[in-house]
Parts: sequence; C-alpha cells; structure tokens
Amino acid sequence: MLLVAGLGNPGPAYRANRHNIGFMALDAIHARHGFPPWRQRFQGEASEGQIAGQRVLLLKPKTFMNESGRSVAEAARFLKLPLDQVVAIHDELDLAPARIRVKAGGGNAGNNGLRSITALLGNDYRRVRLGIGHPGDKAQVANYVLSDFAKSDRAWVETLCDEIARAAEWLVRGEDERFQQIVQQAMIAAGHGEITAPRGRLAE
Repeated sequence: MLLVAGLGNPGPAYRANRHNIGFMALDAIHARHGFPPWRQRFQGEASEGQIAGQRVLLLKPKTFMNESGRSVAEAARFLKLPLDQVVAIHDELDLAPARIRVKAGGGNAGNNGLRSITALLGNDYRRVRLGIGHPGDKAQVANYVLSDFAKSDRAWVETLCDEIARAAEWLVRGEDERFQQIVQQAMIAAGHGEITAPRGRLAE
C-alpha cells in the first residue's frame, strides 16, 4: 500500500493559497481515479482506492501545515508502511513555477510541513516538489505562500495538478523519474514550460 499525503492548510480561507498546491494535486488524483468520498481519519481527510491495481491511501492532514507530521505519521504507523511507501506532495519555493521534481530524502528547504514529518517519521520518505517560485525576499515568504495564486497562474496550476493525476500510476509503481519526466513533458507541451518566475534564485 502507498500513502500519498498532500500538504496544506485546512479550511476555505486557505483553499487557493500557494501553500495548498499539495491539497490541489491530491484532489485531482482523487477525482481522476474515482476514489470514494473523503472521510475523517488520521487527523485529516482520507480516501482509500486503487491506482494501477495497487491500494493507495490519499491523505490531507487537518493539523495545519506546520504539524503535518502528526497526521502523516499516525497513518504511516497504523498501516505499518516503510518510508519508501510514504509520499508527500508539497509546494517548493526554490523551484520555478510549474516545475516538478521528485526525490527521496534530502533537506526540507525551509518547509515546516516536511520538517514535521521528518521529526516524527525520519527523512527517507518520497517528496513530490511542486514549484511555486520565490518572492525574492525572505521577509515576504510567509505572506507569499499564504496568498492565493495570481489569476495568471491558474492555468498552469490546474494543468500541473491534472497531469500529476494522469501520470499517478508511475508514482504508485515507484518509477519516480518516469513520473517526473511525463509530467514535465506534458507541461511543456501545454505551453507551461517557461513560466515567468517571481524574483529570486530558483532551481530549474
């Protein structure tokens, strides 16, 4: 079984925030693959279904971003999952908008949701990093991630989430590199390969 957790903050006030792109991607997976309705479980909203013939639990923690680990760790421990079967989908400041990178382990890049998961589970879970760009000034980061995506961003955000859902079978099969490649190529084909980024140094 695979646990896929989207990171974000619960409630309508945060729904369209940059920080909530992990929730948006999970909602797209949920819809495309016909998962049953969300239900309250593991201090979050959970839904269990199948992708590519494998059982998958989708989880949206309701503990708020900074305490994401409480929900994710509870689910992972209950299901007795090794860390390579735990995936966190999250926003990434140091990645250009509309870019995606997948990796196992590594640093938390200032993401408090990842820091919380790492503190409770360890570091070797898999991460799907979704680029949102950087405001260019560290003092502006909190306001930036807790602000809604601009209208000009909505097309690529929707396309990225849709393509993640479309390619999810490769993530479930553990073929992370192929999953990343398929999504990024689809974004380029859709005309979202060269998004104008906010100020700041961004990883390409």
